[in-house]
Amino acid sequence: MDKSSTARSGKWNFFNWYYFSMGIATLTALTVVVYVQENVGWGWGLGIPTIAMVISIIAFLVGAPFYKKLKPGGSPLIRLAQVIVAAVRKRKEIAPQDPKLFYQNKELDAAISVHGRLAHSNQYKWFDKAAIVTETEARNSNQPNLWRLATVHRVEELKTIIRMLPIWAAGILLVTSSSHQHSFTIQQARTMDRHLSHSFEIPPASLSIFGILTMLSGLVLYERLFVPFARRFTGNPSGVTCLQRMGIGFVVNILATIVASFVEMKRKSVAAKHNLLDDPKAIVPISVFWLVPQFCIHGVAEVFMSVGHLEFLYDQSPESMRSTAAALYWIAISMGNYIGTLLVSLVHKYTGEERNWLPDRNLNRGRLEYYYWLVSGIQVLNLIYYIICAWLYKYKPLEEIKEDDGEFHENNKICENGVELARNETA
Repeated sequence: MDKSSTARSGKWNFFNWYYFSMGIATLTALTVVVYVQENVGWGWGLGIPTIAMVISIIAFLVGAPFYKKLKPGGSPLIRLAQVIVAAVRKRKEIAPQDPKLFYQNKELDAAISVHGRLAHSNQYKWFDKAAIVTETEARNSNQPNLWRLATVHRVEELKTIIRMLPIWAAGILLVTSSSHQHSFTIQQARTMDRHLSHSFEIPPASLSIFGILTMLSGLVLYERLFVPFARRFTGNPSGVTCLQRMGIGFVVNILATIVASFVEMKRKSVAAKHNLLDDPKAIVPISVFWLVPQFCIHGVAEVFMSVGHLEFLYDQSPESMRSTAAALYWIAISMGNYIGTLLVSLVHKYTGEERNWLPDRNLNRGRLEYYYWLVSGIQVLNLIYYIICAWLYKYKPLEEIKEDDGEFHENNKICENGVELARNETA
């Protein structure tokens, strides 16, 4: 039995269901809670989330004893700083050709490498200077000063984070390109026919339900249909790698923005046909369901990109820095939204007053479709950047223990996709 393969498959399944659970919570908030607030009262509307929080706290307390807790191994940020400082201090030292001569200490790294130590890699060799053992340090039998000497594992932790950052950064602009769903799409919906019946209208902000429903159903179909199909060709337990999954998400998201531009052109053409371009409060006789496809396509993009992004950060981060990597995912989302706001402000400021792309009052006289094309162009450039980064990316090298028929083997393998180097020794 290969524990690593089972663990990778389990992690993949976990992230799909983790994101599925968040989608269910969001869908419930946008439907059930909103309905209760509008039709029953704000008391129950606020009470339902409170009850849900109490239930979640109870579930956490019940499940906490079954959680495998690891002893803290110190601040990961301090360890990264120690490697940098040690490398700077030894910048004039000459690194040995044989990587086995670099400093290693299994006992020192035991708390931060429970599932295997990171093996030496040939990228960013300058940082290897932090693991050079000088003659003075070789004679010293005491615990080393970690601000002067770092183990190979700690050096590789820094290298791993550096390798991850370009891939992580690619996800920021994807969030930027999707931020308009909470602003301009709602403005468009307010000018369109939102009637489902003579007495019921869809609230403009509720259109995001279609994206969430697509994402939820897409996660199930991804697991049940896409993964078994892709596995036949790739042999990967997860169907495709997290980098490939992210790449598909980037492409799908570009398609969503292009569709949004054509829908806006259609909406304005109908408004022009009925002489409504100069009436910002007029309801254009076009169904609001024209906006649904772009929400659904965005939902498909989330299935691939958002889950793949989170999985990549968790899987490729050093073992002791997975919480930090998960935080990076949410930092990317917040930065993407801030950049989206900045982009809107710049477009509004520099596209003139007479034919402003994003006017303050009358969207019919704006050029929202141009903004969508601009965002699509930015996404294409971001996709090219991502492909280059993914092509050059090297998966983290990990020495781990593999159990096979009662025997233990030490493997120096490239994590993800099971690419192994020929170095097996019976312990």
